[in-house]
Amino acid sequence: MSAPALIALAHGSRDPRSARTITALTELVACLRPDLRVAPAFLDHSAPDLDSVVDRLVAEGHSEIVIVPLLLTEAYHAKYDVPAVVAAAAKRHDDLRIQTTEVLGIEGALFRVLDARLREALKDRRVRELDALVLAGAGSTDAVANAAIARAARAWGAHHRLPTIAAFASSVPPAAGEAVRAHRADGRRHIAVGMLFLAPGVLPDRVRELSYEAGAVAVAEPLGVDQEIASIILARYAVGAVGLVSFDHLFTGA
Repeated sequence: MSAPALIALAHGSRDPRSARTITALTELVACLRPDLRVAPAFLDHSAPDLDSVVDRLVAEGHSEIVIVPLLLTEAYHAKYDVPAVVAAAAKRHDDLRIQTTEVLGIEGALFRVLDARLREALKDRRVRELDALVLAGAGSTDAVANAAIARAARAWGAHHRLPTIAAFASSVPPAAGEAVRAHRADGRRHIAVGMLFLAPGVLPDRVRELSYEAGAVAVAEPLGVDQEIASIILARYAVGAVGLVSFDHLFTGA
């Protein structure tokens, strides 16, 4: 019996850099697990969409698929958009079994990637001193999702023993520039900004622009393609694949 296929389902962006990054990330996942069929798909703006990827996998003979949402928080897209498109795709194929996993979330491995991106930015800008941090995420109308970013900012700041403010690129304040200015109002002048975004796009560009305008000394790139993130995707996949195993199959040994 072949292993279930893996679809890495990202939000998508009008910025082509985003799709290129997600595609490269899924290629890294495939390199780590060459026994798996791995494919990217997008909720909006980018191609291919979930329906077309599911159709292709079914045509290849796959009857089981695990979908890993490449989202960092349980916001609107995770709670509503993902279940809706998955249900629609499953409805079109009678014999197909699909399991959707938890989102990537914000866990320890992501902080290691965040630190690596920050070190790269500090090196590029020749910054050797920091006295404050800002951690910027997308922002949401979902208070629970925003609270997850705020908790991440506190944890990141505690790790580096620096005052840290959570900022948001949309929906809720403070924006990245406002967070930088708040640090400066407290007398801090060496402020760096980290990004809780998987890929480049309009929102990360906005964070970068506002941060530098407000006086940040360095702004990290989005998390991007990294083995730590690929490993999280595979960990989510493993749980989803177990969820597809039926008790009847286990007991009959079929």
